[in-house]
Amino acid sequence: MRIVFSGAAHEVTGSCHYLQAGDTHILVDCGMEQGLNIYENVEPPVPWSQIDYVLLTHAHIDHAGMLPYIYARGFSGHVMATTATCDLCNIMLKDSAHIQEMEAEWKNRKARRAGGNQVEPLYEMNDALGVLEQFVPNTYGDIIKLSDNVTIRFTDIGHLLGSASIEVWLKEDGIEKKIVFSGDIGNKNKPLICDPTYTVSADYAVMESTYGNRLHQKGTDHITELVRIVQETLDRGGNVVIPAFAVGRTQELLYYFRHIKTQRLIRGHENFEVYVDSPLAVEATHVFKQNQLECYDEETKELVRMGVNPISFPGLKLSISSEESKNINFDPSPKVIISASGMCDAGRIRHHLKHNLWRRECTVIFAGYQAEGTLGRSLVDGNRTVKLFGETIEVEAHIEILHDISGHADRDGLLEWVENFNKKPEQIFVVHGSDEVCDQFAELITERTGIPAKAPFSGAEYDLIAGQWVKETTGIPIVTKSAATKKAKGIFARLLAAGERLMAVISRNEGGTNKDLAKFADQINSLCDKWDR
Repeated sequence: MRIVFSGAAHEVTGSCHYLQAGDTHILVDCGMEQGLNIYENVEPPVPWSQIDYVLLTHAHIDHAGMLPYIYARGFSGHVMATTATCDLCNIMLKDSAHIQEMEAEWKNRKARRAGGNQVEPLYEMNDALGVLEQFVPNTYGDIIKLSDNVTIRFTDIGHLLGSASIEVWLKEDGIEKKIVFSGDIGNKNKPLICDPTYTVSADYAVMESTYGNRLHQKGTDHITELVRIVQETLDRGGNVVIPAFAVGRTQELLYYFRHIKTQRLIRGHENFEVYVDSPLAVEATHVFKQNQLECYDEETKELVRMGVNPISFPGLKLSISSEESKNINFDPSPKVIISASGMCDAGRIRHHLKHNLWRRECTVIFAGYQAEGTLGRSLVDGNRTVKLFGETIEVEAHIEILHDISGHADRDGLLEWVENFNKKPEQIFVVHGSDEVCDQFAELITERTGIPAKAPFSGAEYDLIAGQWVKETTGIPIVTKSAATKKAKGIFARLLAAGERLMAVISRNEGGTNKDLAKFADQINSLCDKWDR
């Protein structure tokens, strides 16, 4: 009986943990790494074809995004998840597969022009469709026997529609142990979904630490902030543009705007329209409506019982086609535009920013974390010019931030999850946090509760019967091209760095006018002719 840590070990994304009890082989989550990737991840110690079950905590891509990948490599077992998670994965994995195919096609077009090698997508649409056939929907609170060795239960953890912590009872050689996987622990008092439900007993716990060193500001009134910003912007005759994640954040914003609309909190613009311009967000909104009885909190259920749709209101416009998306910016009337992606690094939001960032009467509201290196982070940090589709855009619009609208519990919320155990776990394994935060939060758990806690690196293995480490590992840093470049010495290193900068500049100019691109190419070729010897 053992656990082997694979993904999200000293990293925030790519959750994946391997469990074995007798002859039953399990993965808990199978997520894609997103953003900054620091350490190498080892694969589970058995082939993908030998995995019997994947237990899925929720639908976010950093927890579910590699399921089509392992399907393409032989996984034929069942994916156990809540009903809402199954419904969300049905749209999110297909969307992810589409992105993989489109990115590979774009890279191959560039490679053909440059005489480079072709690349294969990480996975294809058929892989997503195939693994979706293997999903098994489950209800919160049900005891589910997977085999003679394994029984599980899903508990609402309040992070996303359908999100769960998973209790797992393991049996081997007459010995039973219980391990609980926290999943992403939700923030309290969020609209639509329930607060986290706590687990009261376990022999072991695997828990996240995303905000293990951060406290949310208490008592933030997001509706009041939205009313102020929208009122001021519409009075100026401008648009309010909100980059938002398609699943979760968009629906939360719709809940706020329904309240604003029904209470007539905006004066002089009572009929203002709110556009949701993201096909994925529109599909996710339908999933939210379908799962309202099991997943909504009591306040929202009461609205439903009164015949009120909590995420719909007069003036809500759902944009599906590209033509509908384009027409939004041809309409001169002031409006609210919610579009993906939340960090502005892809999607239709980039078009809306192009049309609105230069207008000083407009406002851009950020309602979520903006990672380093994204366009969203650049705008939040106050950059006054940005590049969009090869065009330099002056940032004249107002930039606003809705603070502490996170779906993750903060440090105290994470500790509260630990402190609710009546029977203290023998060991807590801390995962799903940045490199330093994992260790800091593990130390804090032990300091506050006396429970031994450790943040394992990928490849670490623990014997759940003996209660001891079989293998401890250290992180193996990923050597990137830029890291390899640093090994070059002296002036030549500067030359290599200049070359990397040139490639980045070339990429940012894609979509520029033919005249500008031809001039740029001529200048580069002239420089090459001078130094090619």
